[in-house]
Amino acid sequence: MNPYELLIAPFTEFEFMRRALAGVFALALGAGPLGAFLMLRRMSLTGDAMAHAILPGAAIGFLFAGLNLYAMTAGGLAAGLLVAIGAGVVARATGMKEDASMAAFYLISLALGVLIVSLRGSNVDLLHVLFGTVLGIDDATLILIAGITTVTLLTLAFIWRPLVLECVDPTFLASVSGAGGVSHIAFLSVVVMNLVGGFHALGTLLSVGLMMLPAATGRFFVRDLTSLVLLSSLIAFAAGAIGLLVSYHLGTPSGPSIILVAGLAYAAAVVFGPLGGLLSRVAPRRHLEA
Repeated sequence: MNPYELLIAPFTEFEFMRRALAGVFALALGAGPLGAFLMLRRMSLTGDAMAHAILPGAAIGFLFAGLNLYAMTAGGLAAGLLVAIGAGVVARATGMKEDASMAAFYLISLALGVLIVSLRGSNVDLLHVLFGTVLGIDDATLILIAGITTVTLLTLAFIWRPLVLECVDPTFLASVSGAGGVSHIAFLSVVVMNLVGGFHALGTLLSVGLMMLPAATGRFFVRDLTSLVLLSSLIAFAAGAIGLLVSYHLGTPSGPSIILVAGLAYAAAVVFGPLGGLLSRVAPRRHLEA
C-alpha cells in the first residue's frame, strides 16, 4: 500500500471521513486550550467529572426525542451546568471539599444517565451515547461543534488575562479584581459546551480524552502557556486524524481509536519528553559553562 492510499485516499474517496476529520479539527481547536487551562488549574479530574455530568441531561433529551441533536444538546448543557453549580454550592455550604462533592455528583449523574437511556433505548443506543459516532457526523452536528468552538475561542479571548492570573496567583487576582469569579464561571461554561460537542462525536466516556491527553502530552515539551495551548490543539488534531485512519484501515471503533492514539502520544512523551520525561531525568542535559 503506497502512502497516498494509506494517508490520503480515505479522506478523498469518502465523504463521511472528510466530515469526521472536519469535526475532529473543530473539536481540537476548542479542546486544546481548555485542556491546557484545566491542567494548569489542577482541574483535570473536574473535566472528567463534567463529561459524566452531562449524561443524564442528554439521556432525558433522548427519552423525549430519541437521538435528536438539539434535545440531547440542550439537556446535556443544562445537566452539566447544574452539576457544576451544585457541586460548588455543596462545597461552600458544607465541610466537604469540592473535588469530593464533584465526584459524588458525577457518579450519581453517570448512573442516572445510563438508567434513563436503558429505560427507553437498546444496547446500541447506549453505546452511541457512551462512545459516540464520529464517523456518523452530519451537517447539523458539524455546525454545532463549529459554533461551540467559535464561542469557546471568543470567550477565552475575553477572559484570557484573569484566567492566566488565576492559574498563577489567584489570591492576588482576588485582591485587585472581581474578575476571578466571572472568568471561572465563563470557563466552566465553555468546558461544558465543549464536552457536549465532543459527546456527539466521541460519546460521554471519551469526550474528555481529547481535551486532557493532548494537554498532558504537550506539558512534556513546552512550558510557555501560549505554546502549550497551540501544541495541545495540534496534538489533538493529529491524534484525531491518525485515529480515523487507524479506524478505517483496521476496522476498529473510531472514538476509542482516536483516544488510544492520543494515549500513545502521551506515553511516548512520558518516556522521551525533554521537560520532565523519564529519559531526561535519568540522563539530564549538561548545562552550558562559561
